[in-house]
Amino acid sequence: MVEFSGPGKPASNAIDRSERPGRVGLLLVLAGLLVGAAVGLTFVANEQAQPLILGLLALLAMAGVFCLFALAIGAIQFGGQTTRDDITKAIVDASPDGAIVVEEGGRLIYANESYLRIAGGETFASLRPVERVFVGSPEVSEAVYRLAQAARDGLGHTEEIRMAPPPAGGGERAFAWFRIAVRPTERPRRPATLWTVSDITHERERQENVFQELQHAIDYLDHAPAGFLSIDPAGSIVYMNATLAAWLGYDLATVGSGGLRLADIAPGADMLTASEGLPGEVRTDRFDLDLRRRNGHPLPTRLYHRVAFGQDGRPGPSRTFVLNRSAGAETDEPQRVAEVRLARFLNNSPIAIATLDQAGHIARANASFARLFGGLPRQALPGGQNDLQSEPTMWDAIAERDRAVLETALSKAAAGFVEVAPIEIMLAGPGNRSARVWLSPAGGEAARAPRDGEEGDQNDRERVILYALDTTAQRQLEQQVAQAQKMDTVGQLAGGIAHDFNNVLQAIIGYSDLLLASHRPTDPAFQDIMQIKQNANRAASLVRQLLAFSRRQTLRPEVMNVGEALSDLTLLLKRLLGERVDLDLKHGRDIWPIKADVNQFEQVIVNLAVNARDAMPEGGRLLIRTANVTHEAVPSENRLGMPAGDHVLIEVLDTGQGIPPDVMEKIFEPFFTTKEIGKGTGLGLSTVFGIVKQSGGTIDVRSTVGEGTAFRIYFPRHEPSAEPAPEPEIALPSPSSQNSAAIAASRLKGGGDRAKTDADKPAPRKPAPDHTGQGVILLVEDEDPVRAVNSRALSARGYTVLEAASGIDALRIIAETSETIDLVVSDVVMPEMDGPTLLRELRKDSPNLKVIFVSGYAEDAFRKNLPDGEDFNFLPKPFSLKQLVETVKETIAR
Repeated sequence: MVEFSGPGKPASNAIDRSERPGRVGLLLVLAGLLVGAAVGLTFVANEQAQPLILGLLALLAMAGVFCLFALAIGAIQFGGQTTRDDITKAIVDASPDGAIVVEEGGRLIYANESYLRIAGGETFASLRPVERVFVGSPEVSEAVYRLAQAARDGLGHTEEIRMAPPPAGGGERAFAWFRIAVRPTERPRRPATLWTVSDITHERERQENVFQELQHAIDYLDHAPAGFLSIDPAGSIVYMNATLAAWLGYDLATVGSGGLRLADIAPGADMLTASEGLPGEVRTDRFDLDLRRRNGHPLPTRLYHRVAFGQDGRPGPSRTFVLNRSAGAETDEPQRVAEVRLARFLNNSPIAIATLDQAGHIARANASFARLFGGLPRQALPGGQNDLQSEPTMWDAIAERDRAVLETALSKAAAGFVEVAPIEIMLAGPGNRSARVWLSPAGGEAARAPRDGEEGDQNDRERVILYALDTTAQRQLEQQVAQAQKMDTVGQLAGGIAHDFNNVLQAIIGYSDLLLASHRPTDPAFQDIMQIKQNANRAASLVRQLLAFSRRQTLRPEVMNVGEALSDLTLLLKRLLGERVDLDLKHGRDIWPIKADVNQFEQVIVNLAVNARDAMPEGGRLLIRTANVTHEAVPSENRLGMPAGDHVLIEVLDTGQGIPPDVMEKIFEPFFTTKEIGKGTGLGLSTVFGIVKQSGGTIDVRSTVGEGTAFRIYFPRHEPSAEPAPEPEIALPSPSSQNSAAIAASRLKGGGDRAKTDADKPAPRKPAPDHTGQGVILLVEDEDPVRAVNSRALSARGYTVLEAASGIDALRIIAETSETIDLVVSDVVMPEMDGPTLLRELRKDSPNLKVIFVSGYAEDAFRKNLPDGEDFNFLPKPFSLKQLVETVKETIAR
């Protein structure tokens, strides 16, 4: 039905079939029937009327009961309960978007005026649902089908369609855009679906107009006679106009998708992204530098680089304006060409150049200056755009301790002094960067200070010329060379002391063995002799650490897997660290093999772990991780002195107290320790340093006080090669294996259950080894006590021993004796003639004579003095008499 509003209300042409108002006519007919029945009963006799009245009352009572039941179950309602919210209805009726409500089964129950206008209907008979109104191209049909399917499933859905031509109510337009939405509505009895239809043609046209305007703006910017680009703080070029892309020879499709970075077009121009600013600051800097074309040729340009900083002080993407200053790009007057050539000369110079005023403000600067000093403004912009009071000065980029020296030199240069000595300064910020600075007056009027009341001009801003050279790498190299020389000098001293001390220990251990052989364990003196030998062995362990530091110990390198070696150490490390320190091992994937002495490698890890534990008295975390690294992936400051090639990284990180800078320079020096007296020898890290260096590796330390320390060890990757199989050698007992005595002991403790199980079984007694032998041995030793004890030990085993105090004495004995010498046991370092020289003399007459060298130095220390392929055995000092006898017997028998 069509409703008309009363006076004072706008007309509404909405169709609403959900209204079911009561009918007054039916009520009047019902009342008339009741009155007629009452009048008719008056004409009937009382006897006959009584049953009729009772039947009528019964009928009315039954109707009343049924009405009560219907009211209870909600089948009927009072008129007041179905009253609608007239405000809501008025809003929907007057909505500019078409609305139609469809009950389950497709019955239309409501449509507002906007829908009637869109659908082109005015009465209920002409009202059509959405599916019949929007019929057209396949795209429209598919969209309407998806909407209808969502309505059947009780879901909400929205589609935008283009109708060409629009429905009947669309006027004379050739096309129209509509947004159609469907959503379920809640009703107490039958569910219904609300469809809304919005004409969005004007919105689409506005969007298309904005897009067209944007396209025009981009076209104007792309074809402007100047370049434009935007660089984000990460160094990616997020936009570049077509003009600049054509200058550089790049395709615009490669820009903005992560395919082009600042380093591709301006190598070394990281100062464009490394600038720092105040929160909310917008700063524009000017640069004269060469961009690199795609073909590698330079493009001289001038950049106006603007960066806005957020409230957190972080820079946003730049707006960079680029002027082409190459020949032919602008007027080629001789003066202009010379200016461009001079600008390129200065900006491509590796030396930082800038002009300053007397207060340290920067007037002009080249690109190298920006790279060296970082976040300073490169120069003042013309027109007074930079306020001198708010500009940072040179002092902001200089370490505080060197500001006074630079300020004094700047004052001298500003006053016209030409001879200003160069100064070394440290730069502010991380990295311990340094520079050497030369200052000279700019000359001319620039050298005259402005008088009182006289305003300064541009010459006042360019009073001093500053030249600076980055000396960070040179300084680090000098420090490393000085440290290496100092360590080498101390190492030579330590090695010499260790060699002489080994001879003393050799005599003590030898005579202790002789005494132990002549005393039974029940003898009271036996334990005293054992104490002497044990303390001598402790002293020998300290000597070995000195030899490790001086890189003169004997190594037995072998190809090893780092991951397996660290896994084998896990139990020992956990015992050493205790319960307060958590151990975490992280192995890289497919770690390359290395070639090192397994025992010494374990010693390195154990020493570092113990140091880390001591740096975490309250507990913490120790992380040991491994990784494969190429030479290029190693930080540049670590590559100094490192051989080229691939390396395996072993990194030991702790969360301890850190190492102060004043202590960092001394941590590898022998006998330097920060521990209390009696709690450390100061040889732990010096031993680590020596083992790593002797194995061909490199060690680097990074530490932050209060946060922890990281030791990074780089071992060269072992490249397997086709080598001839070495002849089998007899494994000789070496005191160097005693470096891992603590490791072996801890492993035995860790396997307590297995040891206990094995102890329950009676172990078969092995027969005592036979150390007796026969033969003539020439013993060459310049230390009388060592020669005497070794001679007694060999003579007691049945050998004939000829003693010589030097190499010359040994040659004399060989020439005079009539016996055939089976073996020569010779010291290496002797006066008059050393061991290698003696061996060369012996080979002249006896090329097959067997030789055993004994020395307190490493085998590698003297092998280089022998001919290649020379065959000999080696026994490092100090050794026990048992080791000596076993080695002699095995060498003679081989």
